[in-house]
Amino acid sequence: MRRLLLALPFALLPLALAHAADEHDHDHEHGSLGAHEHGVGRLNAALDGPTLELELDSPAMNLVGFEHAATTDADKAKVAAARAQLEQPLVLFNLPKAAGCVVENQELESPLFGDKPDADDDHDDDAKDADGDEHHHEHSEVHARYQFTCATPAALKTLDLANIFNRFPATQKIQVQLIGPSGQQGVDVTAKAAALKF
Repeated sequence: MRRLLLALPFALLPLALAHAADEHDHDHEHGSLGAHEHGVGRLNAALDGPTLELELDSPAMNLVGFEHAATTDADKAKVAAARAQLEQPLVLFNLPKAAGCVVENQELESPLFGDKPDADDDHDDDAKDADGDEHHHEHSEVHARYQFTCATPAALKTLDLANIFNRFPATQKIQVQLIGPSGQQGVDVTAKAAALKF
């Protein structure tokens, strides 16, 4: 699922470098633009031939309005509603029907959904106890990964994130790293300018 994104040189992009630097500086995450900032989400997008991959990482606060485990019925309903939205990526990312994209694979992970934090990053448990503790006990993230196969990828001229801002109004900005036919770009997208070009 993540092979394409991992193979692409996201590390060369400034936002990715800033993110990597922040990973080593979690004790001061409120003093600078940390990897986890309320109102700010991150999206990696890669279009390679007919394959479109999207990875959305967001503080849970942006999606449900809280970060603690859902215990009340009201909180559980908010989590269920957010998850239902995330399970409809063709709608959420407003992919044009002309592109003929179908979802091949999707994964949603979050402590809010009852998942163990970063279960796929075994090395983090041993090597970064302090980082792991800070990141997952004080904050909850939602990770969503999608892989699409698009029959007519040329019809994917833009990526429109307006529905994310509409459905999750606490999201103020999404830091996008996009790789497509025209190359790489790093863009901060807001509700007022929610579309970017492949």
